[in-house]
Amino acid sequence: MASDARAAAPSEEEGAAPAPDSPATGGGKTGPDHDTYRDGHQQQPDDAREERRRERRSRRYRRDVRWSPYAFIAPFFVFFMAFGLFPLLYTGWASLHRVELTAPTDMEWVGLRNFSRLLSDEFFWNALQNTVTIGLISTIPQLLIALGIAHLLNYRLRGSMFFRVAVLTPYATSVAAATLVFVLLFGRDYGMINWLLGQIGIGAVDWQNGTWTSQLAVSTIVIWRWTGYNALIYLAAMQAIPNDLYESAALDGASRWQQFIHVTVPSLRPTILFTCVVSTIGATQLFGEPLLFNGGAGATGGASHQFQTLGLYLYEQGWVNLHLGRASAIAWTMFLILLIIGAVNWVIGRRLRKSA
Repeated sequence: MASDARAAAPSEEEGAAPAPDSPATGGGKTGPDHDTYRDGHQQQPDDAREERRRERRSRRYRRDVRWSPYAFIAPFFVFFMAFGLFPLLYTGWASLHRVELTAPTDMEWVGLRNFSRLLSDEFFWNALQNTVTIGLISTIPQLLIALGIAHLLNYRLRGSMFFRVAVLTPYATSVAAATLVFVLLFGRDYGMINWLLGQIGIGAVDWQNGTWTSQLAVSTIVIWRWTGYNALIYLAAMQAIPNDLYESAALDGASRWQQFIHVTVPSLRPTILFTCVVSTIGATQLFGEPLLFNGGAGATGGASHQFQTLGLYLYEQGWVNLHLGRASAIAWTMFLILLIIGAVNWVIGRRLRKSA
């Protein structure tokens, strides 16, 4: 029986069909080799998509790194071109024409006549002289006082933050408010300054109508407003000086005053140069203080133009006399003066860097 059953069962040698799950068959689709083949075909498109996605990200990153800085600074250049470069170029073009403020589109070409006229204009030279005088009277004491205040604030004081805010308060005060207060202080009849002078036996001074007195009064306003600002600049520079220099000077027996003269001041030379240039530029553009100090007299700078600055003279020519071409020539002359100041600053700064 067993032998008959074995004889009836077909053998593989005799061509019996293999089992359906045999790996040798070509019709089965669930074998491990087919699964590997199918997974490989699915993985290839996924890898390609991921590679394209990475390339797109890389291109976006490169564009972002390349162009983002320009996008960030673009608003500045847009506003500068609209409110800085265009007015500068238009003013330069108007300075070569005879043009009135009442008809700004009617221009008559005159070339450099507006500039040559300034050379023979006594009021222009008077305004230039007043600007230089007020600039010197205000800048030199201002920076010296600021340097002394910064030196005091550089030491550890109780409530140092309060004093730093206090010295900056005048800078945050409006020009109009500060000037009107000083007009009351320098009043001829009821001013506090004349009252104090009277206490020590000095008669009343007519601060507005005198040449030197009016310039000194205007300079006092500038000194009061800008001393604290420069003091904080000096203070920041002093705090950057290494303490090793002071310790070495102290070991050599130098007093605090000697340390200030031989350590602090030489270390502050670039900062002092910077404040000198900035203060000089500010003095060249001085406008609000002399205008309001004159009261209701307008832009004349006093009855005898005794404290009329270049800014006031420009305003008088352009907006009082309505000569827009002459005012444009004055503005460009002031611009050239500022360029000369900048060139001097560059030369001095270069020599300081070489000497250091």
